Amino acid sequence: MARAETTSRTRPHTPLVIFILGAMTAIGPLSIDTYLPALPQLARDLSTGPSQAQLTLSACLFGLGLGQVITGPLSDSLGRKVPLVLGLAGYALASMLCALAPSVTALTILRAVQGATGAAGVVIANAIVRDLHSGAAAARFFSTLMLVTGLAPILAPILGAQILQLGSWRAVFVVLAVVGALLALAVSFGLQETLPLGRRKPLGIGRTLATFARLVRDPVFAGYALANGLCTAGMFAYISGYPFVIQGIYGLSPQAFSLMFGLNAVGLIALSQLNGRLVERYSPQRLLQTAMVVSLLAVAALAISVWLELGLLGVVVPVLVFISSLGVINPNTAALALSGHPEAAGSASALLGLARFLLGSLTSPLVGVAGPDTAVPFALVITACVLLASIAVAMTSGQRALAREQHM
Repeated sequence: MARAETTSRTRPHTPLVIFILGAMTAIGPLSIDTYLPALPQLARDLSTGPSQAQLTLSACLFGLGLGQVITGPLSDSLGRKVPLVLGLAGYALASMLCALAPSVTALTILRAVQGATGAAGVVIANAIVRDLHSGAAAARFFSTLMLVTGLAPILAPILGAQILQLGSWRAVFVVLAVVGALLALAVSFGLQETLPLGRRKPLGIGRTLATFARLVRDPVFAGYALANGLCTAGMFAYISGYPFVIQGIYGLSPQAFSLMFGLNAVGLIALSQLNGRLVERYSPQRLLQTAMVVSLLAVAALAISVWLELGLLGVVVPVLVFISSLGVINPNTAALALSGHPEAAGSASALLGLARFLLGSLTSPLVGVAGPDTAVPFALVITACVLLASIAVAMTSGQRALAREQHM
């Protein structure tokens, strides 16, 4: 039995610190999912069509990806706390401006700004974890954060629907502005700086681009970051396509869909917490490889079931296994990708986030290319993501083994 290698450079974290970091990584789901129930009302209010309303979602995703590339390197130079507070304050301001947007064009632009400023919370939270931990300790802490972030996709649409009972779609953005302001205050008074002056890097575009190039050329970082991004892209495909598959093709009610969606989220949270315990006994690499095999078998079963039209259970069960397996895959790929670059944790976290949102934005539209009457693209897109991620993990594990042999 392989004992996991653990490195931790700080005293135990308080529940408040864990909650703050988890809430920051949940900014993405909160910004997107809270807003989903308001889309039809927004389209009517701004006299626009569904496609233009959906574009405001894409703008937020774009901003979340771009903002991480900017904020990550800034945090390597200026420390974690200052860019984080400024980003969260900017997120609060952008959210309030979204609530006042007079047109769909203005809202689309402001949503991109909202995503870009909110990205500071996502990328710097990951960098803070890497400042404090490495290896199995980092994987365990990422698993703890997933307890918070895993709840966000479940609670956000419910929160959005309740807000709409009290006000219009604009009220959703007012609530997001309050969340951003509260997080900025929480970081200011409840979070310590984790990057000492001696470990900070000089700021410069050329130096930042050189750091990005060095990270991309590192086969271990690139492989695990790609695997993380591909599995996250599979999850985005699931989020965008599952409502149409369950309700449109199999005829279940919105309430039944909500139960299934919630069950999948519970599976994700449960496996992430189990992973946090297992990394104390097994290496992150071993857990990752096992989870990838399980996930690959699940999505293969999904593709076969959809192709042969084996019914609802042939979709629901494999999807549950796939989503649950991400509770092991995502924390370990993130920890392994970041483990080799403590000197550039912000930049590495930025590229990790960029891979997630870029690949996610590419796969989400593909699940509906064949129309609303078939789930084949849904199954094939998810299967392709997991298959490619499995190949990336296998190749990267080989690179790690070769590197260890060369250093012996």
